[in-house]
Amino acid sequence: MRTRAAVSIAANIVEGCARSSESEYVRFLEIAYGSARELQYEIDLCTRLGYLDTAAAEDLGRQCTETAKSLNALVRAMRRRCGKDAQARGRL
Repeated sequence: MRTRAAVSIAANIVEGCARSSESEYVRFLEIAYGSARELQYEIDLCTRLGYLDTAAAEDLGRQCTETAKSLNALVRAMRRRCGKDAQARGRL
């Protein structure tokens, strides 16, 4: 199974790393998170349509869920960090 969403997860993380600010990085992490959720849907859809067997779908689903959880945790941590940095600079 190949999907655009699977490639998009890594591509957005890399693109975010190349940006000039942490807030832009967070924005691309959020996009990557959205792509991970989209991939979860596509895995489910492929299973229901019979393109993917249940065992493979469960394995891919676990990997996708773990990736989404990691991205969500990173986004939350970066938001806290960005908020503290902005507060230290007198912007909040």
